[in-house]
Amino acid sequence: MLILGISCFYHDAAAALIEDGKIIAAAQEERFSRIKHDENFPENAIRYCLKEAGIRLGQVDSIVFYEKPLLKFERILETFVNVAPRGLKSFLYAMPKWVNEKIFFKSLLKNKLKEIGDFDSKKIKLLFTEHHISHAASCYYPSGFDNAAILVVDGVGEWATISISKAEHNKIQLLKEIHFPHSIGMLYSAFTYFLGFKVNSGEYKLMGLSPYAQRGSEEVNQYKKIIYQSLIQSKGENGFQLNMEYFSFQHDLRMINDGQWEKLFDIKARKENDDINASHCNIALAIQEVTEELLIDIVQTVKQLIPSENICLSGGVALNCVANGKILNSKIFKNIFVASSPGDSGGAIGAALYAYHQYFEKPLDINIAKENQTAYLGPEASEEDIKILKRQYNAVFESIDTNTLIPQIAQYLSEGKVVGWMQGRMEFGPRALGNRSILALPSIADMQTKLNLKIKFREDFRPFAPVLKADKAQKYFKLPQTAHYMEYIVELQEDFKKPLPQNFNQLELKEKLHTPRSEFQAVIHTDYTARPQTVSVENNPILYQLLDEVEKISHHPILVNTSFNVRGEPIVCTALDAYACFMQTDIDILVINNHLFLKEKQDQTFIKQFKNRTFSKD
Repeated sequence: MLILGISCFYHDAAAALIEDGKIIAAAQEERFSRIKHDENFPENAIRYCLKEAGIRLGQVDSIVFYEKPLLKFERILETFVNVAPRGLKSFLYAMPKWVNEKIFFKSLLKNKLKEIGDFDSKKIKLLFTEHHISHAASCYYPSGFDNAAILVVDGVGEWATISISKAEHNKIQLLKEIHFPHSIGMLYSAFTYFLGFKVNSGEYKLMGLSPYAQRGSEEVNQYKKIIYQSLIQSKGENGFQLNMEYFSFQHDLRMINDGQWEKLFDIKARKENDDINASHCNIALAIQEVTEELLIDIVQTVKQLIPSENICLSGGVALNCVANGKILNSKIFKNIFVASSPGDSGGAIGAALYAYHQYFEKPLDINIAKENQTAYLGPEASEEDIKILKRQYNAVFESIDTNTLIPQIAQYLSEGKVVGWMQGRMEFGPRALGNRSILALPSIADMQTKLNLKIKFREDFRPFAPVLKADKAQKYFKLPQTAHYMEYIVELQEDFKKPLPQNFNQLELKEKLHTPRSEFQAVIHTDYTARPQTVSVENNPILYQLLDEVEKISHHPILVNTSFNVRGEPIVCTALDAYACFMQTDIDILVINNHLFLKEKQDQTFIKQFKNRTFSKD
């Protein structure tokens, strides 16, 4: 049985194809269109999935959309009625798109699909799952658990913003929901907006800013007090409710009223290019800690409702790795699973798996579920792609046997070189996991600054993640389980910490950034935490081999792993994407499969051509 899952028309559009319960292919549309967080119909991603499976669209048994558009439309109409006459501007902005396209969604979907290939709409079952059910299915069915509690927390689906479900065997049963507008995701996004970052894409910047604050300081505690007293009406057993007097996303195109929040927090709303000061950091930490505390309360409620040892987390808020780490260390549940893409793109996988197991009543095979844990579900570079680089851009490269290449790259890394690393199939989800990565040695002086400013072209405070061998992870980090998808932020082991100066908390952000704190400076935050990716021989043998060779030279199997892209662009998908990123940045070396490209050997004319490109500010 072949089932195609689709998510689109909000952000992070994607497609996924499963065969008899096994994920054959999955990819986000942004990787092909090169539009970051692309929301459009995932035509390219669908074409890739079909190509990977070697089938035509007409051979698919069912096509499943990840949410119910009419139910979402009902929420939008009801919300407008509830806040009227406010909201007329946002209503008039949204309505044409809904009337012209989304109300007649089945027809729209069929017309879009027919542009890809012929199919008999009477033979192919067209299904719709609810948004939060798609999230729940995306994390439970690949978890390897035979039973679990499922917690989904995001901005909003159709109505739900928080949902709790019980899963057993192949069935998922919804137990409890919190409805829009009361949303932890919206609360966090409001602070994202207030601190000058872009909603639905800048939340990770807010999270990355919080370690620069002074935990437990008077200002942080004051900000937390304001959040709890003014912005949140209730939490705990009676549910979670926002004080909607302080939020405008129901009736406006903005999250909040800037002036109202400026008065509340006694600080000006930060604009995109404004400098970041200590109060910005303290606000970031305040909302981060509030989010963690709210989630821990909810997880305790989940445990009371569902006496399982296992919990699966999904929804956009499950991308908050700091909060995930707190849930992990709380030990409320013995086992935790977070999929590689808990956000909306993962809904494509979830929709397909839910239809397979629940609608078509297919049993859950734990062995297939564990196979579905791989994130490497996208396209890979072919030899023809490499030849095109040579023909069109005079690319110079050397093809080397892998067993010879890996030690050579380890040596380059030990010398401080930065490596663009493209191997095998592309990762599914927002994070590079060793197949579309930029790699470097974390102990090299100023490596964090070099990567941020000269390669990623982004804010210099942004942290990087370490990748290391899974069998050595607990030597370096307080990590009780594997973290193949960078899903948790955890603390560095004491043996690898350097003492901070007594006046550390009084330092400016940039001074904190450059204060020595660990031998692995480039991947350790100022609070001694990191977001590790653990790699085993089984889940990524080539990257594991590279880490092994790095360990022989540096004595530590750890590298910086950041996504292979520049600011404002999606992670590279094709060999040409990788070569362009290599040529327009200060990346020293590019490796595509077993092909080695050295910067100094490339055509200088093309280097200048690529470097003349401009970058967005996202």
